[in-house]
Amino acid sequence: MSDRNVERAARLDTATLSDALDKHGIHGQCLGIKPRDHSFRMTGRAYTILYGPVDSANPGTVGDYIDTLEGGTVVVLDNGGREDATVWGDILTGLAHRKGLAGTVIDGANRDTHLCLELGYPIYSRSYSMRTGKDRVQVYAEQVPVTIGQARVAPGDLMRGDADGVVVVPRAAEEEVLATAEAIDQAEARIRELLAAGKTLTEAREQLQYHKLQTRQK
Repeated sequence: MSDRNVERAARLDTATLSDALDKHGIHGQCLGIKPRDHSFRMTGRAYTILYGPVDSANPGTVGDYIDTLEGGTVVVLDNGGREDATVWGDILTGLAHRKGLAGTVIDGANRDTHLCLELGYPIYSRSYSMRTGKDRVQVYAEQVPVTIGQARVAPGDLMRGDADGVVVVPRAAEEEVLATAEAIDQAEARIRELLAAGKTLTEAREQLQYHKLQTRQK
């Protein structure tokens, strides 16, 4: 099914969305989460997974959640920022690519990075390593609010990634945030036109009332 707001977000970069989030007082920047390749682009809705240390008395798995996911989904994995136990590798990358998932976001590490680069499958993570999460971490819960780079991500929230990183737009605020981001994007395009026509940056910004577009609402 078509998702109009996913399509709108896909036309905006993360910097513009970040400015719009700031205006609305929303911390949606997933700080420290970077693309494995700067060419990666990702837009979709979040399917969240919460990991925790493995319970030796009742061990779980890293999860078979991927079998149920539909194309266009963004897999969002909260491993508490751990860089010593990976929760995503080449088998998951290959399957996600075949299923048409939009991308994967990890507050933690992934491994087998060569395949995401070869396939062009977008992975955004805190780091990468070869060390498995098997017998180190397990799935605690699916489709619950998680924390990615200090930002709260709830199931179904709008995720956007590009060369600068990842932002999350909460579903409850996405209409307002997207409208603000579109206004900022249009103003910046107009500023570039005015600069090309010989205006100074100060003149262009004043003419477009640029700073008001980014000033936080009371």
